[in-house]
Amino acid sequence: MKSSLASALIRLTAFALAGLFVLMLLRPEIFVRSAPIAEIQQSRGQLPAVGPISYADAVAQAAPAVVNINTAKVVTERRITLFDDPIFRHFFGDQLRIVPRQRLETSLGSGVIVSKEGYILTNNHVIDGADEIQISLHDGRTSKARLIGSDPDTDLALLQVQLDKLPAITFGRSKPMRVGDVVLAIGNPFGVGQTVTMGIVSATNRSQLGISNQENFIQTDAAINPGNSGGALIDAFGNLIGINTAIFSKTGASHGIGFAIPVATTQHVMEQLIEHGEVQRGWIGVEMQNLTPELADSFNLSTTHGAVVAGIYRNGPAAKAGLTPGDIITHVDGEAVQSGEEIAHRALNRPLGSTLKLLGSHNGKTAAWNVIIGPKQ
Repeated sequence: MKSSLASALIRLTAFALAGLFVLMLLRPEIFVRSAPIAEIQQSRGQLPAVGPISYADAVAQAAPAVVNINTAKVVTERRITLFDDPIFRHFFGDQLRIVPRQRLETSLGSGVIVSKEGYILTNNHVIDGADEIQISLHDGRTSKARLIGSDPDTDLALLQVQLDKLPAITFGRSKPMRVGDVVLAIGNPFGVGQTVTMGIVSATNRSQLGISNQENFIQTDAAINPGNSGGALIDAFGNLIGINTAIFSKTGASHGIGFAIPVATTQHVMEQLIEHGEVQRGWIGVEMQNLTPELADSFNLSTTHGAVVAGIYRNGPAAKAGLTPGDIITHVDGEAVQSGEEIAHRALNRPLGSTLKLLGSHNGKTAAWNVIIGPKQ
């Protein structure tokens, strides 16, 4: 009896040891004491590339539509001489004063052909005060251009040339652009000739930079230098997403901080200049304060995007729609907005008489308003 029991225990022990050995082979981590370290996610291999190896196709599509702009204006300057001194004028009279001298001042910039009808978008500061505007195409042709209209508030201007077979650029959609998207800047920096630089979208909706009155810039680290102004900022497929406008620099050279006007703004301004010769801006008649964490806490809100209505213009569009001071605006046309500047910008670029649908809260309850866009006052 004892012999059979011992034999059974030996067999059981052998089976247990064999199972333990197999388990150690298959799951060795069970027998390793885990250290108290942070859990990390390890890559399982090389991620597939999602972008093109070359952007030559994008450049080939967009570059022919980017032009060089040369402007000239006559500047009258008054020479300072001894005859301007009051004592000399007392003894010799005004007949000896030097006649003011005129000189020709030239400047360089870039522009973008945006339609087969010969319309060219550029910056207002490129052509401001010019007596003559000359454009040079990618194919070697040159032509004088006439000014259709300008908008200093956005620093945009619209020109037109009378030429056949013009290569118009394809408009993209600047709104879906995300920080990190690849962009290319095409222009004529320092007058050396058409140049392409590459970077990414560094930020969107940049404002309060002191560049223009209406600011909603795309920021990019694609090199933009003097002469690039008015040129094209394109996406990786060759579509126009902005007009290069300014750089942030203490030396005048590119430091990797450039700004472009989004294509949605440029298209609106272009249409207004063609139709009216000027830009008619929308207005809803409110003063707004950005929704800070402190304000959100005082209003018992769980979000900090949007703006608080700080004031209402009497008999303005917002007042007629029922908005009151203290109301919170968080969405415009169903999309979340981050600031009062963004709300005002949405109104500015809407046609007069159109409806702006606002969503937010009134006295702690969800509210909606339909505001009829009026002319800016």
